[in-house]
Amino acid sequence: MDKFILFLYIAVLFPTAFLSAQNNQGFDTSTLDPTVVTATRTAKRVSAVPNTVRVINSNSLREKMPRSLPEAFEDVPGVMVQKTAHSQGSPFVRGFTAFRNLLMIDGIRLNNAAFREGPNQYWATIDMLSARQVELVKGQGSMLYGSDAIGGTVNLLTKSADIFEHENGKEFSSGRVLYRGASGEQSHTGRIEGQLGIGGQTGLHIGYTAREMGNIRAAGLGQLPKTGFAEQAFDIKFEHYFNPDRKITLAYNQFNQDDAWRTHKTIFSRTWQGTTPGKEQQRILDQGRKLAYIQFEATSMEGLVNDLQASLSWHQHSEQRDRIRAGGRRDIQGFELDSLGSWIQLTSDTRIGELTYGLSYYRDNADTFRKNYAPDGTFRNNAIQGPFGDDSVYDLFGVYLQDTILLNDHLELTTGGRLTRAAADIGKVADPVSGEPISIEDSWDDFSASARLAWDVSGKGLFNFYGGISEGFRAPNFSDLSRLDSARSNEIETPSPGLNPEHFTSYEIGSRINRDRLNTGISLFFTDIKDIISRTPTGQIIDGESEVIKRNGASGYVYGVELDGRYQITDQLSAFGHFAWNDGKADTFPTSSSISSEEYVSRLLPASGQLGFRLDATDRFWIELSGYAAARQDRLNTRDRSDTQRIPPGGTPGYILLNFRSGFQVNEQLLLTAGIENITDEAYRAHGSGQNEPGINFVLGASLQF
Repeated sequence: MDKFILFLYIAVLFPTAFLSAQNNQGFDTSTLDPTVVTATRTAKRVSAVPNTVRVINSNSLREKMPRSLPEAFEDVPGVMVQKTAHSQGSPFVRGFTAFRNLLMIDGIRLNNAAFREGPNQYWATIDMLSARQVELVKGQGSMLYGSDAIGGTVNLLTKSADIFEHENGKEFSSGRVLYRGASGEQSHTGRIEGQLGIGGQTGLHIGYTAREMGNIRAAGLGQLPKTGFAEQAFDIKFEHYFNPDRKITLAYNQFNQDDAWRTHKTIFSRTWQGTTPGKEQQRILDQGRKLAYIQFEATSMEGLVNDLQASLSWHQHSEQRDRIRAGGRRDIQGFELDSLGSWIQLTSDTRIGELTYGLSYYRDNADTFRKNYAPDGTFRNNAIQGPFGDDSVYDLFGVYLQDTILLNDHLELTTGGRLTRAAADIGKVADPVSGEPISIEDSWDDFSASARLAWDVSGKGLFNFYGGISEGFRAPNFSDLSRLDSARSNEIETPSPGLNPEHFTSYEIGSRINRDRLNTGISLFFTDIKDIISRTPTGQIIDGESEVIKRNGASGYVYGVELDGRYQITDQLSAFGHFAWNDGKADTFPTSSSISSEEYVSRLLPASGQLGFRLDATDRFWIELSGYAAARQDRLNTRDRSDTQRIPPGGTPGYILLNFRSGFQVNEQLLLTAGIENITDEAYRAHGSGQNEPGINFVLGASLQF
C-alpha cells in the first residue's frame, strides 16, 4: 500500500508541474524563490540550487512562533520531530537524526564531540525567537561542511539590527515585545528585543527571552506529571560596515534550560497503548550553552580573490543530570565542553568556473564528572568518568574546494571535494572489563566528493531539474568511543574503542516549479550506508540494564520520496500541502551474537502528509486551516520493539490532526496571532517519542514594535 501511495503522488504531481511550466511565463518569483547561503556557501536563489532546500523565513517565524528549533520543522516534508521528553526534540531528516545531521548557528558548528547516539536534547538549546531565518539542505553530504552532514544540514541565522532599512547616516532605534502562550502546554513565553545604530553603517541588536513550560495536558491522559521546565536566553549582535563591501560582526548568545525531566524513564510516566512506565524515581537534566564569535566579510574585491569570509568562535556547552534509581541510589553526572572554532572561505571567478574554497578547524576540550550517593544520601565516590571520558580533546580539521561551472545558459555543474582529519585523545575512561582507568587515542582521515547538476529549463528560474551524488562521512566522537551512560530504555552503553568512521553516498533527483500560481516540487533520494556505528547487546546485565557497546556494522540503505506544493486559487485563497514516505534497512546486531541481521532502520518516518488552505482576507488579516496525517508505524527493528517505554507494542498508532491559525496586523506596530492545534483532541505521539503531545491546544501570540 505504501508503494501504491508513493507512485500515485508521483503520477499526479509531475504532470501538473510540467503543464504549469509550459503554460505560464514571465513573472516575478522573488516571493516564491528565496535566497539561501547554506546549500553552496554562496548566496543563491533556491531555483538555482542543485539540492532540496527548505527555508523558514522571518515572516513564518513571526506568525507561528515555534517553541523550539525541532518544532519549526514540523511542517517540513520528510522531517519527523521525535521528542524523548517535552524539553527535547530531535528531527529525523531522511532517516537520520542527532549527530548524523549537522546544525550550525551563523555558519558555526553546534555539533561537537559530546553529541550522543539517537535522538538527543541538543537541538533544543537554541532560542527560536532570536532566529531571523532557518535553512535546511537535505542530503548535502560532507563536501562543504565536513563530518555529520548526512541526512541534512541546518543553518540558523540570527537576528541583527536592520541597518539598511533606515536612511544612510541617520541614527535609529526601535524595540519589540513578543509573547506566546499555549493552553495544552500550560506555557508562557516572553521576549524583549531592541536595536539601535546608524543607517547603512552600524547596528546593535539585543534580546532576552524567558519561557515557563507547564505540564502537558494530553488527550485521554490528562496532565502529564514532570513534563514542565524553564528556559532563559540572551543574545547580542554588533555589526559595522567600513564600506558597503567590508563588514565585521561580533556576537554573543547563551541559553539555559532548567529542571527538564526525562519522564518516560521514571515512575511518573503515563502508560498509553500498552507502553510500560520507567522505574527511576527521578531523572532531571539541566543544560546550558554559550557562543561568542567574531566574523569578517569582504566582497567585490579586485584580483584573484573576489569574496572573503572569516570566523573565529568560542562555544561552551554544559550539562548536568540528577538521577535517583529505583532503589534510592543517586548519581549526579555531567560535562563541560569548550569548543574553539575557526574557518576562512574565499571565492574566485576563474576560467574554469566560480571557485569556493577554504578551511576550518575546531578543537573540543571536555571535562566530565559523576558523583555517586548511597540511598541514605551519603556520598560514596567520584567515578572515573561522567557520561563520556574525562579530560578529552577532539580535533576536526578540513580543507575543501568547490567549483561551479556554467555549462550553458541553462545547465550548471557544481562539484568538489573535502579532505578531513579527525583525532580524539580521551584521557580517562573506565575500562568496561576491569573498571580501571584507561585512555583512548585515535585518528581518522577522509576524502568526500560531490557532483550535482542544476538544469534551469526556462532560463528564468521558473522550472528546474536537479540531481547528483554526494559522499558523506561521520568520524567517531567522544560519545561513540567512551560513553558510559543510559542508552535506550533499559539499556546502558559502555566504552567502545577502536571504531572506524561511517560512510554514506547519497543519490538524488528532483524538480521544482516557481510560477505565479503554482509553487511545487518533488525529490527522490537513495542513501547507501557503509560501516554504520550501531549499538550492540553484549548479553551482560549491569545494574539491571542490558549492556550495549558500539561496533561498525556492515551496510544498509534509506530511500524515499518527498513532495510539496502551494497553489494560489485566487488572489486571496491558496492551497498547500506535502507528502513524504521513506523506507530503509541496515545490518544490525540484535543479539550478542557476532552475526548481523538486516532489519528496518530504527524509527523510520511513517507515511505522512499535510493539506491546508490559507485565506488572506485583507492585507491585515489571514486565517489558515490545515490537516496533518501520519500512518501507523509498525516497521520496527529488534531494539524498537524492545523500547516499550516509548513505542507501543506493535508500533506507534497513526493519527490525524486538524489545526487552525489566524493573524491580524492591527497596525504597523502590533501583530496578534491565535490558533487552535489538535482541534479534535486526538491522543497521539510522534513515533519514538517518550510522551504524548498536547490535546486541544489554544495558542495566542503578540508582537508589539515600538
